[in-house]
Formats: sequence, C-alpha cells, structure tokens
Amino acid sequence: MSPFEHGEVFVLDDGGEVDLDLGNYERFLDIKLTRDNNITTGKIYQAVINKERRGDYLGKTVQVVPHITDEIQDWIERVAMNPVDGKEGPPDVCVIELGGTIGDIESMPFIEALGQFSYRVGPGNFCLVHVSLVPVLNVVGEQKTKPTQHSVRGLRGLGLAPDVLACRSTEPLEEHVKVKLSQFCHVPISNIVNLHDVTNIWHIPLLLRDQKAHEAILKVLELQYAGKVPREPKLAEWTERATKFDKLKTPVNIAMVGKYTGLSDSYLSVLKALLHASVAMERKLIVDWVPSCDLEDSSARENPEAHKKAWKLLKGADGILVPGGFGDRGVQGKILAAKYARENNVPYLGICLGMQIAVIEFARSVMKLCGANSTEFDPAATSPCVIFMPEGSKTHMGATMRLGSRRTYFHVNGCKSARLYGNATSVDERHRHRYELNPDMVPDFERAGLQFVGKDESGRRMEIIELPSHKFFIGAQFHPEFKSRPGKPSPLFLGLIAAASGQLEPLLQRSCNNLPKTHVNNGKVQIRKLYPTVPVKSPLTSLVNGYYPNGTGIHT
Repeated sequence: MSPFEHGEVFVLDDGGEVDLDLGNYERFLDIKLTRDNNITTGKIYQAVINKERRGDYLGKTVQVVPHITDEIQDWIERVAMNPVDGKEGPPDVCVIELGGTIGDIESMPFIEALGQFSYRVGPGNFCLVHVSLVPVLNVVGEQKTKPTQHSVRGLRGLGLAPDVLACRSTEPLEEHVKVKLSQFCHVPISNIVNLHDVTNIWHIPLLLRDQKAHEAILKVLELQYAGKVPREPKLAEWTERATKFDKLKTPVNIAMVGKYTGLSDSYLSVLKALLHASVAMERKLIVDWVPSCDLEDSSARENPEAHKKAWKLLKGADGILVPGGFGDRGVQGKILAAKYARENNVPYLGICLGMQIAVIEFARSVMKLCGANSTEFDPAATSPCVIFMPEGSKTHMGATMRLGSRRTYFHVNGCKSARLYGNATSVDERHRHRYELNPDMVPDFERAGLQFVGKDESGRRMEIIELPSHKFFIGAQFHPEFKSRPGKPSPLFLGLIAAASGQLEPLLQRSCNNLPKTHVNNGKVQIRKLYPTVPVKSPLTSLVNGYYPNGTGIHT
C-alpha cells in the first residue's frame, strides 16, 4: 500500500499488514487484532480460488453469488468467535466495518453478502449503523439532509436498512433536521446520533454516551435482558483525558522529518503515539512537518525558500523524530537531521529507517568512514552499516519483510531505554523492515561510543541504539508507535517528549521506583534475578554491580 494513497501501513502482532483503520480500533478499544480481522477482496477471491482448485465445489460454476458472498459470510462468522481483548470465550458483539461509499463497484459483493447475512442471522442479531455526512451550505448556513437521504435510499435498494444513523457534521444537528432525517430515512429520532466536530477525538465516545447510542444498539441487538437496566459506560478515565487535553497550554515542538509529509495519515500511528505521550507529560503537542528532501544541499540550489524554512523548523524544535520509510529519496536530509540532533544535544528518536540513518551518520561523522551507507541505497558501499536481511527475498516483495511482534532483550545496565520500559529485561514490539544493522561492524561502533542496548534473542540483530553522552539519542529498529495507547503511551515516545520538555530525569526516576524489589521470607533474603539473558556469577553479584541504575543496590 502506498503511503500517499492509503496512509500508513499498520502492522499487527501476527505480522499482518493492514489498513490504518485497524490501528484506530486497537488504540480506542485497547485490543489486539489479527490478520484475519482484515477482510479484503483479494483474500476472499484467493480463498474461493483455492477451494475451486481443490475441487470443493465439485465442478460447479464459481460465481460472485453465492460463492464469493458465502465466503465473506463464513469469514465473518469464523473470526467473530475469536476474542481480541485477552479474555476467554467468544465475544458478545462483533463490529464489522464496511468501508467505501454506497454504489462503489468495489464494495458490491460485500454489501450483497451483508444483506444475505442480516437475513440469515435474523432480527436481534444484526444492527446496521450507517455513517453519513450532513454538509452545510456556506451561503445560507443550512444543514442539508439530501446526501443522507440518497445514500439511505441506495442502501435500501441493495437490501440493507439502517437501524442507526451516525451523522457527521461541523456543528450539532438542529432538531428539525433530525425530524426530517427520521421521516425520510425511516429511522427513529432516538437512533439518530450526531457526531459533530469536537476539540479532540477523545470527546467522540462521550458524545455517543450523551446521546445514548449504546442504548439504541443494545435495543436493536435485544441485549436489554428482562428486568435489567443497561449500566452506564465506564468512561471516567476517558473523560478526564479528553478534558485534560483541552486544558494543555505549555507547548512542546517536535520536528517530524519524513518523506511523506504531504499526507499526515502516512504517519498516523506516530502522531497518535506523540499525542498520547504529550498528554501524559502535560504538554501541548505541536508537530512541525519537515520534508527531508528540503534539508538537502540540492534543495538549497533548487528551492532556497523551502530549504530555509525546513532548517528553521528543525532548529526551532524541542525534539526531532525521524520515522520509518523505504527508498533513497530524502535519505540525505534525514541523515542531516540526525547529525544536527547529535551535535547539538537535541532529543532524537529514530524509528526503523530513522535508527539506520543515525548509525550511518555516526559512522560518517564520528568514525570518519566516508563510504558508510546502507546497501538499500548503495549496493556497493565500502562500509555497509546496514545490510539486507539474510532470510529476506529480493524477488518477492509481498510480506517478505521481518514482520510482527518480536522480542528485544536489554544488554546494557541502566540504559535509558530499559529504564523507560520500567527496567524490564525484554520487550515485545512490532517490526516491519527488510534491512538491518551489519552485526560485523558492531564492535567498531561500540569502541567509538555508540551503544547497542537492545538485541534479539540471537544477539546478532541490533534492536535499540543509544548515545550515552547525549541528553536523549535513541534509535529503534522496531515500530513502538503501533502499540501506543491513550492510557498507555509508548515508553520511547514518552522519553522523547519528556526529554524535549525538560522532564526526562523525573520520568526515569519514576521508572526506577518501579524496580522489582527483594523481600525477606523467614529471615532469608530472596533475590529475584533481573537479567537472565546476560550470564552473571550470581544474582547477588548482578544486583550489586549495577543492574539497578546509579548503583542503588539491593532493595529490601
């Protein structure tokens, strides 16, 4: 998927590369989805073709109806039984999002399938929420219901009748507009929900609650059991966060140095992770978009105004973030951004490619290796700092990367990354890359002062880098943004915002306070071994010799 067309490619724990909408569901509901939760036309057609090749259809003519539509329904029923919230047993409700616009030829098989599905499962088991736009004519300021009327009419013509209308608008719907929608769309006024523009997206669930959208859905699905009144949604923490966001005033400027800055959705998860962290650190996030191409010397000649503006934004930022990407366009600009952050003690976080270019810059500037580069950009590089993964494929592009959740073990005592993760011995984060740091050059880098604080289970793959002499200079081969949640910000993003706002030391100190403690049992001190992946003489020796940062020793 091209970032310019679809926005970011969201990666799931099982390695599924999916649309960014699944990231929104994971963040809002704090759940873990799988690749099966993403239904595409290609997957459905592939499944049907495989069945036909096996002879499952006994030579019958394979058609869109019933074979494709049946496969869609079977897929939904199968996946709906799998819990995604970490609890046992099948879920009570499965949410299905049918994207696109009514009338699109791409979605016709899915609409037909859901029409059949609603009939198959019967009343009380299917609730259709139709999302529609209610625009305002600027000339007269009138809210127009015609687009919604037409889309509902089209939906009914395809065999689906909406139970709930979710109306998007800039301002709250006027009461007479709701009456008109109810009359022409055959939906009760109590089932018409208005989602108007709000100060931040976290107010949307509160809007739904205030309009009793949950009660309307419970009624349609017949989940209001006899004699039982629906409980109020538990949104106290959510309400506090939404209100807190609106009150933030102290700014923190983060320069986002990327290749796809023309479409903010290309970095949606990164933006959300920054937002989660900034709210947690009580700072108002200001993202300065810096096109990496504009930082390069060639831009100074071709477009001096853009070049000047890009460098002004970079130099005025409190922190610099270089996200992932593919291809050599704009890479030199990212290298210059990493160099500026390193030389000027500006907090820096490099993700995936952002980590790799930080290593390349270090090799060129500090180690004086002029030929340092990635084989992705220069296959004949004399100092290949970044190389193609041994198990990768250069002929097949689809899903041949290192994808999904992998474990990273911390190898350096008291490093900032481990402390940000609560002094964990290891972390599980999601990956999406074809190239990795050259393990043969690691000893040279370490002698020059670059620390490789996180590695995979083999010790050959470098996962996290740090400059210990720098205020905050961290690179991660994985994508920590994919697991950030509103109530649980990603530790590395939290560290970046804290460093950019002068709060890093208090944050690290709080993390130290979360260290596992020893305890006394029947007069004997029991000590928990903290870093089992690193060979040590004894648990006691490991604790005294610095596994607790700053030599804090044994807690009893």
